[in-house]
Amino acid sequence: MITFHLARAENGVIGVDGKLPWHLPADLKRFKARTTGKPMVMGRKTFESFPAPLPGRRHIVLTRDPNWRSDGAEIAHSVEDALTLAGAGDIAVIGGAEVFALLLDRAERIELTEVALAPEGDAIVPAFVGWRETAREANDAEGGRPAYSFVTLERA
Repeated sequence: MITFHLARAENGVIGVDGKLPWHLPADLKRFKARTTGKPMVMGRKTFESFPAPLPGRRHIVLTRDPNWRSDGAEIAHSVEDALTLAGAGDIAVIGGAEVFALLLDRAERIELTEVALAPEGDAIVPAFVGWRETAREANDAEGGRPAYSFVTLERA
């Protein structure tokens, strides 16, 4: 099963300058719990945004650059190559925007953190249309952090 894992602001922003435009420890904890032990498919910029490869997960990096290499990255140059590397079972797709667009028609579930902000950003993912919401957990703003909701969407 291919599952997207992302946090998205009200205006579609998912990133700015290679970083998240918010800090939500609960979202990071949820991301870790839901992706540990799974192959993660991501773009090069997403991989490069980590200080180091994340423990307990495979990092399959989709890149157009035939010369790009990095420790901890398994390199794919096409969606088919990435999915073949990932193998059978649960696959976590973690971004960025171009990778989500490339795999949208193959995704079966979206684990989305809706962030109640509209920040400036340079990575944008449109709203997910035609999906069925199967779970929602709302969280109030607190300590300077915005309100957010954990939402599970499944293909309608």
